[in-house]
Amino acid sequence: MKVVIIILVLTGLVATGCTTDAKARAEARNAYLAGQNAAIQRMQAQSALSVTVIGPVQNSTVPWVAGLTLAQAIATANYLSPGEPSQITLTRNGEDGNIDPSDLDRAAQLTLEPGDVITLKQ
Repeated sequence: MKVVIIILVLTGLVATGCTTDAKARAEARNAYLAGQNAAIQRMQAQSALSVTVIGPVQNSTVPWVAGLTLAQAIATANYLSPGEPSQITLTRNGEDGNIDPSDLDRAAQLTLEPGDVITLKQ
């Protein structure tokens, strides 16, 4: 009789230990997934607060700040080509607009919005 009780007690402890291990693995997995989700949300928030510059530039992502102009974004992206671009296209909300590269006054006054994409062509 004592042997049966000891076996039942030990079986209960082993089963409890397995449940605890499974619970620990589930908690670890949930913590990992929560960390991944937080990282994805941070990356999405960062991309929403930036301007993308496509073309011969050193930095294709420019952090957006209130009042950022087209000329400032191109300078911040560090334009690498020796000559002026032959064409500048600003894409905002899926709509393209061409900007004359020789019109520096417009480039200096044209303010950008988060998510804008500037394409510089040679």
